[in-house]
Amino acid sequence: MKKPNLIDPRTLYKHTKFKDQEQDTPALQDEMMPEPDCGEESYKGSGKLENRNALITGGDSGIGRAAAIAYAREGANVAIQFYPGEEQDAEEVKELIEKEGGKSLLLPYDLREEKAAAKIVEDTVEAFGQLDILVLNAGQQIAQESLSELSMEQIEDTFKVNIISMFESVKAAEKYLPAGSTIVTTTSVQATNPSTHLMDYAATKGAITNFTINLAKYFAEKGIRVNGVAPGPIWTPLQLDDGQPDGVIPKFGQSSLLERAGQPAELAHVYVYLASNESSYVTAQIYGVTGGEAIN
Repeated sequence: MKKPNLIDPRTLYKHTKFKDQEQDTPALQDEMMPEPDCGEESYKGSGKLENRNALITGGDSGIGRAAAIAYAREGANVAIQFYPGEEQDAEEVKELIEKEGGKSLLLPYDLREEKAAAKIVEDTVEAFGQLDILVLNAGQQIAQESLSELSMEQIEDTFKVNIISMFESVKAAEKYLPAGSTIVTTTSVQATNPSTHLMDYAATKGAITNFTINLAKYFAEKGIRVNGVAPGPIWTPLQLDDGQPDGVIPKFGQSSLLERAGQPAELAHVYVYLASNESSYVTAQIYGVTGGEAIN
C-alpha cells in the first residue's frame, strides 16, 4: 500500500528566525535571505488558463511574481507592471514566462504617476490584442511607529498606489473585458485586523476589500467576476523596504497559527483558481491565505 503524500504545514517552508535585514528602495527579491519561493521550481501547470491574456501589477516579485509564473504555466500570456528600478526581478519573470511558450510584456511604471495605471492596460491590449485577466496586486507598505511620523505625503502615495491605481486600471480595462473575464485584487488581513504601525496601508486594504465586492456587483451583469485574496504575513520584498518596524523581521510571521511566514508560492493556486473557469460560480468573495488569522 502506497503511503499518502502528507506534509506538515508548520515545517513545509522556513519556520525558524529570519536574518535581520533591510533594503533600500526598491527592494529586490534576489537580495533577500532566504529568497522567497514563488513557485519557480514547484508550480506545475495543467492548461487552466490556455490562450488567456493577463495583466498583473506588482508582478516582478512576491505574490505577483508567483501569480505570473503560475499563469504562464497554465497557458496564459502575461504582462507585468513593476516599479522602475526593479528590472532585475522583472527580467527573471519575463524569462520564466517565455520559457513556457507564452508572450510576456514588461511595464516599468510608477503607479503614483497620473495615467500610469491606465497606460499599462492600453499597452497590454496593444501587445496581446486582448485582456481577460486583470490582477491588481501592486502595493506600498511603509511602517511608522507613531502617527506624528506618518506624513501626508506617504499617506497620499500609499493611497495612489494601493487603491486609486485600481480604480484607474479598471476604468481603462472595462471596454476591453469580454464576458468570462476575471478581476482579482490583493487585499490583506490588515483590512479587518489593522496594525497601528501600518495605519495608511491598512486603510487602503479596507478600501480594496470594499471596492472588490462593489466591483463584483457592478460587473456581474456583464458576465465578469471579481474576487480578492487576503494574504497574511508573506515573505516578500515589501517587508524589507521599511515595511516592518525595526527588529521585527527575525520573528516575521512566527506568531501565526502555523508558526511561520507564508511563501508567495502558497498563494499561486488561489490566483489561478479565481482567474480560471473552475471558479465560475465565485464572485464578490475574499479568500484568506493567512496561516490561520481570521479575515472576518
